[in-house]
Amino acid sequence: MKLFQEITEVYKYQKASEFIKEFQIGEGDFVFTSQSVFETYFQELRSSGAVVHFKSEYGQGEPTDLMVDALLKDFRRTDCKRVIAIGGGAVIDMAKILVLDGEAKAAEYYQRKVPVRKIRTLVAVPTTCGAGAEVSNVSIAEMTALQTKLGLAGEEMYPDQAVLIPELLGKLPWHFFVTSAIDALIHAIESYVSPKSTLYTRMFAKEAMQIFLKGFRMLEEKGPDSREELFEDFLIASDLAGISFAIAGTGTVHAMSYPLSGTYHVTHGEANYQFLTAVFQAYQETDPDGGILELNTFLAEIFSCEPDMVYKEIEKLLDGLVRRTPLHEYGMKEEEIRSFAESVEKSQQRLLGQSYVKFGADDLEKIYRKLY
Repeated sequence: MKLFQEITEVYKYQKASEFIKEFQIGEGDFVFTSQSVFETYFQELRSSGAVVHFKSEYGQGEPTDLMVDALLKDFRRTDCKRVIAIGGGAVIDMAKILVLDGEAKAAEYYQRKVPVRKIRTLVAVPTTCGAGAEVSNVSIAEMTALQTKLGLAGEEMYPDQAVLIPELLGKLPWHFFVTSAIDALIHAIESYVSPKSTLYTRMFAKEAMQIFLKGFRMLEEKGPDSREELFEDFLIASDLAGISFAIAGTGTVHAMSYPLSGTYHVTHGEANYQFLTAVFQAYQETDPDGGILELNTFLAEIFSCEPDMVYKEIEKLLDGLVRRTPLHEYGMKEEEIRSFAESVEKSQQRLLGQSYVKFGADDLEKIYRKLY
């Protein structure tokens, strides 16, 4: 059993200009980013010789295989050897496919129908404090024909360098700041109880949980305008959670969120948020004496409550920052409850196999129905 591995080198700069200078970005580089981030922080790259493309050229929202195909088409017209992805999880996940060998379509990579071999360098620069994609070994996209998300996991998906730049969080709207941070908290919590977790991954996950929960309490007291104080801490916590889940994996929370994201285009962090406490309460009811007991004891110390009350406390804290939404308000239909559950059981075995308790379609249906 592999206990620990961190392939990605992690750097931190206070300003984007420092990063541009140190990494000598220019000819031979393919920069993939969002237009707003580029125009605010990276204008000097216009004259650098680097090839620049914006995510908005390929579509809005979470990545799909068709969006990745269009990006691949543009990338394959260049002879760039280094890819620099500057953005949230969507940007970084799309960029991870660019480093692979071959001329295949995106769906063929995600469904492992062709060999997956890395031949280029990837530098990942997160502009949210949630995805952890800059240190993770997975790329996620919606498979349009299947109407669900699939993850391509493997060592080829690790970026070579991750670069943390706190100032890049400055333009992130409140809702996305909070839901991306909640997503990273979920990475830490899910990976902590994964059957693949180790002493090393739990160490990173615990530190991430502590930073996020302390920060959320500060936001509850001081309000959204105080979030700049947390930029550096939350970027680092997201990175720590990413290191943990890159090895231990995430589980049922992520698995259940994928049909919601894929069908109703709910952003990744927001979709995961809907399922966090319901899934862990179901874990608690099914197997209260396993690894979840250690997690609950740790969280109880943070909240100064009894271990069996921690998920109520998490719910109360997070709902005070951003309202959780009943699934029907996204447009989900009651008859989709069963089909979503069956879809998860069929297509998300990678995630279900990393879960604290491996639920089947009947268990998943109960959770969907509870949240509907």
